[in-house]
Amino acid sequence: MHKNPKLYIALALIPQILVVKALTYIPEIVETYYSNGLYQWVSKLFRWVFGWLPFSFGDIFYTLSIIYIIRWFFKNRWRIVKDTKNWLIDIFATVSIVFFAFHFLWALNYHRQPLHKNLNLESDYTTEQLVSVTKMLIDRSNDAHEAISKDDSAKIEMPYSKTDILKLAPEGYQNLQQEYPHLAYSPSSLKKSLYSLPLTYMGFSGYLNPLTNEAQVDRLIPSFKFPTTASHEIAHQLGYAAENEANFIGALAAMHHDDIYFNYSGYTFALRHCLYEVYKRDPDLYSELLNTIHYGIIKNYQEVQLFWDSYKNPTEPFFRKTYDNFLIANNQTKGMQSYSYVVALYVNYFLSQNS
Repeated sequence: MHKNPKLYIALALIPQILVVKALTYIPEIVETYYSNGLYQWVSKLFRWVFGWLPFSFGDIFYTLSIIYIIRWFFKNRWRIVKDTKNWLIDIFATVSIVFFAFHFLWALNYHRQPLHKNLNLESDYTTEQLVSVTKMLIDRSNDAHEAISKDDSAKIEMPYSKTDILKLAPEGYQNLQQEYPHLAYSPSSLKKSLYSLPLTYMGFSGYLNPLTNEAQVDRLIPSFKFPTTASHEIAHQLGYAAENEANFIGALAAMHHDDIYFNYSGYTFALRHCLYEVYKRDPDLYSELLNTIHYGIIKNYQEVQLFWDSYKNPTEPFFRKTYDNFLIANNQTKGMQSYSYVVALYVNYFLSQNS
């Protein structure tokens, strides 16, 4: 009797899961042959194919997929009881295909080497080193603020439209690649998400579509956050799946940009991470450092906080917890709570620059 080919596809899910699990133990192999090999070709191909479109093809694909799935479940609801076996085969065959596409096109990057090894940086730091770098970031943030506004109490307003910021963001990587050639970024595929409102209610400022390699930025977030958010999503496109690593690379790209507004966004973004870590270690010292920051910078921080507060809703913790569990399942052991590692990258990077 002829076997249902969907059965083999469904059963293929098991070895796929085992292979992905095994790859977590050999990050050097993933780094060499996938992240710096196959993925680079796949990523560029998809950015060439979809990057020129003025809209998010991936968001439209998701919309059509959701409609199709709802329609399929409705039309096949009777099979749950009357044809359970083949109904389950159809479900698991689809899951198997999606699992393969997700990992082949993107998610194996979760299992690459930690970024500090690629950059030859240390992975830990002392409180003294943290404070030293935090003070340096305060100085650079204040300097950037002063270069834009002579009023140290003025909140900085971006002079560019959000569309223009997306066009400008790759220029930071053009400068950064002089220091780290593997961070070269071309072609560009950076867009405002069609799902910006639901993204905001879920508490996310952007995401990378793993099936089309389009970087999506929430068009509703304050313009002050746009440069670092766009740069963060580009880091994901380059294969840095971990949120803390994308935060670091995105901030670095903004700092290396020729535009002072991007510099301001990058330095203040990194400063916020470092201040949080100082607060956890020494609240009194945190208060002292806070008093040395231009009040205009504090206003920008408050602007972002007020924005997110205005969209708080009962579902946000659920979505953030779901994403946190997703990260943990994909080899990011601390999930979204990974400030210590991104701060370690900042501290050791700047210490290496000044040594």
